[in-house]
Amino acid sequence: MKHTTAALLGVGLALVLLGGCGRSTLSGPDDPTVDSSVDSSMDSSIDSSPPDSGVDSSPGCGDGMCMPGEDCANCPVDCGLCMGCGDGACSDGESCSSCPSDCGICETCGDGMCAPGENCGSCPTDCGICMACGDGLCSETESCFSCPGDCGLCMSCGDGTCAGTEDCTSCPMDCGLCETCGDGTCSPSEDCTTCPTDCGLCMACGDRRCEGTETCSSCPGDCGRCMTCENGYCEPELGEDCLTCTPDCGECDSCGDGTCNMTSEDCFTCPTDCGICSGCGDGRCEVTEDCSSCSRDCGVCSFCGNGICEDAGGFETCINCAADCGTCTTITCGEVLTCTLGCIDLGGTPPSFSISCIGSCTARTCPDVAFMIDQFVNCAITEFIGCGSIECIMRECSEEVAACLRTRCPPMP
Repeated sequence: MKHTTAALLGVGLALVLLGGCGRSTLSGPDDPTVDSSVDSSMDSSIDSSPPDSGVDSSPGCGDGMCMPGEDCANCPVDCGLCMGCGDGACSDGESCSSCPSDCGICETCGDGMCAPGENCGSCPTDCGICMACGDGLCSETESCFSCPGDCGLCMSCGDGTCAGTEDCTSCPMDCGLCETCGDGTCSPSEDCTTCPTDCGLCMACGDRRCEGTETCSSCPGDCGRCMTCENGYCEPELGEDCLTCTPDCGECDSCGDGTCNMTSEDCFTCPTDCGICSGCGDGRCEVTEDCSSCSRDCGVCSFCGNGICEDAGGFETCINCAADCGTCTTITCGEVLTCTLGCIDLGGTPPSFSISCIGSCTARTCPDVAFMIDQFVNCAITEFIGCGSIECIMRECSEEVAACLRTRCPPMP
């Protein structure tokens, strides 16, 4: 409220009329021009809380004790939610502060500042998660909005629309990951449900049962990947990252260091370090398996059309996906031989070779060179077991190699 130097006789009337907007001090306590009796009589009728907050902004609210003067309407974080809160309808007596799950989030929530009228129950994004959140029990002071880890996700979460009652803290599946998720620090507004990448997997995650508060976003190993995952695009705005959607976003940085970090890794999120899950290799791609956790059953993570030539292992090439890998050009015998030798692994136990990889190599050359490569491959298979190195194979099959190198592809028409 702005004040001018207008006649002081109108001050008392102006304050009475505008009392609902809050009170500002016109002068110091010793100023003789102001009637102290008017000032003191105004104290009980003036509300300094933010408009429509419905929540006591006094320091006592949020201390975990429902004190005199506090109730479910003005301090639900201490006194519990009112009876009708959570029924999906914003009824009389409910507000964005007292019942955000019904009335939606207050306008100031999400600006990064825990403002007066906001607390861990009404705006965990700004104020952090309440201390009791995460104990596995959905108490009367918690809701699907303030503590999805204990109470489960709200009913509308997962419908693909970030509604008025949802934000990145309560529903990353619809609203995307919070900006701080993925920075390596479990911030006060994050937990294992909303940001397992920073906070680690929830304790029950990994028991191969999707139950309680687990979802495809918080525990894909138990609940399966979310619908949007495995389309070839890493979409943080849909809650995807290296932990929740490895097929699209790739493995997390720590995966592959040879140590199975039990906090954030298991057989589903990082089989490289933790080993494959039981059941992988039975020929059935189950709900809790995907191309990253069990390629034996589900195939490789290659998505033609996403603009990335995922050529690891030689499965996506210019032959089967020109859109990602470009148009093939005819290659010489020497190039085909180099490509083919890359398909042979003599260092494994047992040694192995990839037929599809060899096929991709030979498909890129002319018929004459392809025929000569066949002669070399047949010789290599014969000598495969006896030879312990590529050099040995090249030596034993030297005649086939020489014949291939002398063969030239005719010019393209």
